[in-house]
Amino acid sequence: MIPRYTRPVMEKIWNERNEWQTMLDVEIAACEANAELGRIPKEAVEVIKEKANFDVERIHEIDREINHDIIAFLTNVGEYVGDEAKYIHMGLTSTDVKDTGLNVQIKQASAVLLEDLEKLAEVLKRRAVEFKYTPTIGRTHGVHAEPTTFGLKLLLWYSETLRNIDRMKRAAEEMAVGKLSGAVGTYADIDPYVEEYVCKKMGLAKEVVATQVVQRDHHAEYITTLGVIAGTLAQMALEVRHLQRTEVREAEEYFSPKQKGSSAMPHKRNPVKSERICGMARLIQGYSLPAFEDIPLWHERDISHSSVERVMFPDATIALDYILAQTTDLIDKLLVYPDKMLADLNLTGGLIYSPRVLLALVAKGAYRDTAYRWVQRNAMKRWLQGEDFYENLCKDEDVRKYLNEEEIKACFDYKPMLVHVDEIFARFGL
Repeated sequence: MIPRYTRPVMEKIWNERNEWQTMLDVEIAACEANAELGRIPKEAVEVIKEKANFDVERIHEIDREINHDIIAFLTNVGEYVGDEAKYIHMGLTSTDVKDTGLNVQIKQASAVLLEDLEKLAEVLKRRAVEFKYTPTIGRTHGVHAEPTTFGLKLLLWYSETLRNIDRMKRAAEEMAVGKLSGAVGTYADIDPYVEEYVCKKMGLAKEVVATQVVQRDHHAEYITTLGVIAGTLAQMALEVRHLQRTEVREAEEYFSPKQKGSSAMPHKRNPVKSERICGMARLIQGYSLPAFEDIPLWHERDISHSSVERVMFPDATIALDYILAQTTDLIDKLLVYPDKMLADLNLTGGLIYSPRVLLALVAKGAYRDTAYRWVQRNAMKRWLQGEDFYENLCKDEDVRKYLNEEEIKACFDYKPMLVHVDEIFARFGL
């Protein structure tokens, strides 16, 4: 991921230094386990722990010559350790170290993402309560439907974020596995105890059965979970973009005093943060397909997945971390205009109360389909000719057989349509 969208906390996880250090930690832990089994002198392990180090540029230099980055890494470590380096990597494959190290990094990244999600949830909860009773028009197909509250919009996103926290926890657990079982997963050259010891030390569960690699269904589930979370963020951002349109402007992104919206048009206040969130969500979701395609590998392994994952996991987690922070800031500072929301709620001259008129007619004994047609014909006069919906209902002979003017007027009130807001919020303890 480019620096523009990389926060320092994720850069520390995915930089090369941490990647190689994580693999070195795996190698040293394997040496400790082999020493306990009597396969390596304990004195040698102490030397390894004291001297083991690496230089990233030196690894690249060796790799350019031998075209194998793990061997280049081990060669460089050996340059620091000396003769005791012969005990490093005993019975292991490159993938034992790489897969286990990668999953440690993913565990680190997952912890950051979970923290991000928790922060977003808190902001959403606070602002949902703030606008709990703020009436606004609900839209279906982009068309005015029935009243809702802005707090309910935010509560919906809060609820989805809580589910995303659960999804993230499950996905993180799914990826928190290690594997040190040799070339085809049979422990032919290594004792299963080494795997158990290393995984425990690295905070991972051991893969119960493997080939040369941890099976990639784990990875596909993880990446698609990130995609679902990104979808939630895009949903929020898209709503803000719609609400910020000039002709709507019921809410908008915070615009700082020194911010500029356009190089050519000084008046512009563009939803750039929301648009960025939507765009980067596509990037994250786009990794789902290669993650699925990484599941089938030739026999006990090939490396067609490797190049994909070197890009996919850093980019997807870095991007999600970035837009989670961006979304939290977006919602935290969102400018909300209740007066405009109320004005827009009344924009159609009461058409949004057509369901209440229909139900009132049915309650008085009118056949539902027939009553629907009566209400609809008067609604269309408002849509097409701009006529007054309420007045036309009062003049409609079929409607007046069942409802008087006072009863019709009583239907033109949004408050009864929102009587269950408290009940919905109570489901969340709010």
